[in-house]
Amino acid sequence: MPKHARRLIAVLALCLVSTFALAQQNAPASHRLHFRNPPTSVQRPMSSDSVQAVVANGAAAGKTSGANLLPVFNYQVVSSRDGHLYQGVIVGANPLTRGSAAKVSVKAQLIPVVLHFHTLGVAVDLKTGIVSTAAGDRTSDPTMPDTACFAGPVNVPVDAVSQSPLFKNADFNFGGTDVGTTQYIDAFQRGNFWSEIDRNNYHTLLNLQMLSPLVIDVPADLGLSLNPDIFQPAFGLCGPEGLVEIDFLRAAVVAELANRKDVNPGTFPMFMLYNAGMPVGDPTNLGNCCVGGFHSINPAGPITFQTFSPFDFDVSGLFLTAFNSTAVASHEIAEWVNDPYIINRTPLWGHTGQVAGCQGNLEVGDPLSGTEAPRIVGKNGITYRLQELAFFSWFFGDPSLGIHGWDSNNGTFLSDAGPVCVPTS
Repeated sequence: MPKHARRLIAVLALCLVSTFALAQQNAPASHRLHFRNPPTSVQRPMSSDSVQAVVANGAAAGKTSGANLLPVFNYQVVSSRDGHLYQGVIVGANPLTRGSAAKVSVKAQLIPVVLHFHTLGVAVDLKTGIVSTAAGDRTSDPTMPDTACFAGPVNVPVDAVSQSPLFKNADFNFGGTDVGTTQYIDAFQRGNFWSEIDRNNYHTLLNLQMLSPLVIDVPADLGLSLNPDIFQPAFGLCGPEGLVEIDFLRAAVVAELANRKDVNPGTFPMFMLYNAGMPVGDPTNLGNCCVGGFHSINPAGPITFQTFSPFDFDVSGLFLTAFNSTAVASHEIAEWVNDPYIINRTPLWGHTGQVAGCQGNLEVGDPLSGTEAPRIVGKNGITYRLQELAFFSWFFGDPSLGIHGWDSNNGTFLSDAGPVCVPTS
């Protein structure tokens, strides 16, 4: 292998593989799946206790006012890991519910994000990861065909996502047990609480609604579009890769939420980027790249919060395959279901997945980020990548409520998170 190619691969291993992230926004801000600490500028200004009070009060007020609210259940659990009592909120029916009431559906709203870039990435310094730029216009549009990155009849990215097992039924089998022909996150939730649920009726389903795109004009200093050949001769991309600064993107999404009459706190708007990561800071420095997605909340009034999630559907070839296709979206949706308001605390756990230190929240994707579940080939011929996810019992302690007594849906975790994580500093 040529020396320059070896050096480039080393730079990419540092700048891309170790920093591409999925996220949620953290209490006291929103929690993000990220390999570094999330910047304070993207954190919400309320404490976890304040959010919890609004959620509790909002649930009571919503029942009397007829407000649109997410269908959630409250839980309390004594952790076998530390003996303490924990409580929280999860989307869906209580796992002990029987009959038709055990089936819950939420309107998930897919909003394509069209990004107009005015800066092109034309070269990269292999030693520093700094991208050289030139003025130029390019658009990332999930609603337009991309024959360079897709083979076959389905080449419109938003169609590929809407036809994925996140929203369409597929046959899911966990460790030799059929958990149903259903959507992936529903299959996960069924496996998550397998010992408790009414297996004939328990479902947490996403009813997909396609909404009009959000069009964003990206300032020249806050985003760029990498040329497909920028990493040659080490490797090439099937198409351009956009980079849009995360704080700017989040502000644009939050502003859009206020203007959408078709969005309300009872819906789950998902903002789909296509081949576009979210660097934390200067997009010309690949050391800042990249967040792949996050889930968060935004105050929507005195009753409750608006939940939402931007995510990147990436097939350019820039990132590891474990983060490609619908892997990022599967991570974020599952975390939204299990911690919609980002208030669900757990005993400290860590040193696994993307978490190098200790973390104390019910974020089911973080412990296994980068670990794939079995891939699903859709009826459209596309192979979809999905992330393996940690069960409720992994966080709070065995014996597991999950299928086969496992602590994750593909059996990577066969026991819980173990002794409470001790921060090193």
